Amino acid sequence: MDYIWTPWRYQYMAQVNSGEQPECIFCDAVAKNNDAETLIAHRGVKAFVILNRYPYTSGHVMIVPYAHVAELNLCEAEALKEMMQLAQRVEKAFQLNYKPDGMNLGMNLGRAAGAGVTGHLHLHALPRWIGDSNFMTVTGETRVHPEDLQTTYDRLRKALL
Repeated sequence: MDYIWTPWRYQYMAQVNSGEQPECIFCDAVAKNNDAETLIAHRGVKAFVILNRYPYTSGHVMIVPYAHVAELNLCEAEALKEMMQLAQRVEKAFQLNYKPDGMNLGMNLGRAAGAGVTGHLHLHALPRWIGDSNFMTVTGETRVHPEDLQTTYDRLRKALL
């Protein structure tokens, strides 16, 4: 049997199991005011772009309003507008840096919809390529990323300036 080691994943599992996770990962990231550590690639007026620490594909980011709200109807119109403007900027950054064949944008509102963070809405944005699923996903329920998070952060932060 072959093993794939993911030591970075241990930190996540240990945090979850110890109850040490912050109440809201997004509010915590903003409050830390250390964008390189928290992987905030861009700060806007009403919303920000943050890398997903456990990405589906390289480049996977989330566009998040600063306001801690769980539902679209509770989010300010100006924040929603800025989120869409940031989505446009992210799309352009993906095109320039990753040359994808497409892009997924989506929100999961509520646990039943698949939200991992239920109290703070966020828009996932990730580049996609034709044939980007590989044998690892099918046989090992594992994803292979060609780029580490620091490289992704550096590329997208520069592109979103």
